[in-house]
Amino acid sequence: MLRDEVIMSYHSADLELVMGSQAQPKCPEKQEGATVDEDCGGGLLENKLSVADFMKIQQVFQSSEPRESIYMSKEEFVQSMTETVGWGTKDEYGELFDKVDVTQDGFIDWEKLTSFLLLLLYEKDERAKAMVVPQWKDLEFLPGKHKDTIQKVVFLKSSSRYLTISKEGLLGFWGENLKLQETFPITSDAIKLKHLWVTSLVSLENVNKIAVAFTSKEICFYDLLSIEEFSCQYKLQGLTGTPICMDYWYNPLNGNESILSFGDITGKVQAIAFTAALISLFERPASACNGEDATMTIDWAELQSGCHKCCHVLKHNLHRGDWVRKVTYNASLDALISSTTSNSNTVVLAWREKSKKHLKMTSFNIAQGIHAFDYHSRLNLIATAGIDNKVCLWNPYVASKPVGVLWGHSASVIAVQFFAERKQLFSFSRDKVLRLWDIQHQLSIQRIACSFPKGQDYRCLFHFDEAHGRLFISFTNQLAMLAMESEVGRRVKSHAKAVTCVLYSSFLKQ
Repeated sequence: MLRDEVIMSYHSADLELVMGSQAQPKCPEKQEGATVDEDCGGGLLENKLSVADFMKIQQVFQSSEPRESIYMSKEEFVQSMTETVGWGTKDEYGELFDKVDVTQDGFIDWEKLTSFLLLLLYEKDERAKAMVVPQWKDLEFLPGKHKDTIQKVVFLKSSSRYLTISKEGLLGFWGENLKLQETFPITSDAIKLKHLWVTSLVSLENVNKIAVAFTSKEICFYDLLSIEEFSCQYKLQGLTGTPICMDYWYNPLNGNESILSFGDITGKVQAIAFTAALISLFERPASACNGEDATMTIDWAELQSGCHKCCHVLKHNLHRGDWVRKVTYNASLDALISSTTSNSNTVVLAWREKSKKHLKMTSFNIAQGIHAFDYHSRLNLIATAGIDNKVCLWNPYVASKPVGVLWGHSASVIAVQFFAERKQLFSFSRDKVLRLWDIQHQLSIQRIACSFPKGQDYRCLFHFDEAHGRLFISFTNQLAMLAMESEVGRRVKSHAKAVTCVLYSSFLKQ
């Protein structure tokens, strides 16, 4: 049986939500056909019951036998509650009974009632989180040594450092305090060509490596733990098109399973599915040099033929000649998602079939195309950054039309990223305006127009590090950061001063 402290926590948390609404609106602007009170459920009976009311209700459900539960039918519950609590209509208690009796058994007990109330509290907490507008510190430009466009920002969990790479092949390592610690130039063996550029980078966290894509149609794998600084361990050569975007996923429950996906300028989306990543990404031929730091060269045509038993290739060409701007593999969908700026086959979902070696395609045609997309697995939504100034929300199983359209940008949207924990969405437009959206109500809850560098001709990179509350935006070779203010003050505190001792009573279960 759940005791009084559950009721007290329910009431105190509810009170905190009400108090918090003085500083921040508990609900968004009024929706069509519903008042604010109706939308938030403020007029419902369960939201008006006090602690004393809950204690009266608990006594009614208490039995003289310690482990015996008292069950009530709807008629018994309505009659008993109106008499015991002393206020509220029979219709209101009838509605409460129907909400608690979700399985339609016709009977409820105290455990069912408290479970419903705790779930209600959880949903209120989720709504409150969704409407919390983050406060940001001033925009900070990080002094760096990149001379050309910054292509990627990643956080290395193994060393708690950030890694940046620019077009000219300069790697920058930043401490968690965002101070530049060291830089390394990365070059490909394909001669030091004047126009040899780095196009993308991904971190292979499970094997402590990074993969870097070059305009020389190759992908190089560097070992972060090698004795020599950034020795190239593998070199994948002979790609049919220049890879310009990459993504890496690994199974957190089995580090041997991972997928490196990449898209190129010919419209091809390709992926390498590794099955023994912790042992070796590729098989070393018998003729290869035995030195640990020797670079192993892999030919793409050879890889496709199935010579390497520890991995296999997945691919499709549904984008047909359009540059693939973004690609990612999502495990919950078990699909590769890719996009282009074309209005035909704008977003393609390539689902892995049972054999895991074949793909089944679904395509979305979006007017004027998109610059980028992001996927939220819990909400099951794809957000797209439209060239037509719109942010659209799509169900991955419904290609005919979006389930929501977010209006507000007055210029082409160039980046979108979900704030997963709060079920919110960031979007950034060509006119350097950042917006934060509440997904549930499809409303813009924050607009930031920072003093970003002037000028229209710039390349922008957008990356939100949710774990650390840091938003990175690069403008060509300049890296700027917006950091979230600490929200410690919003947490529930049980004591006015530091807690020095905690004891648990097994008898009272408190």
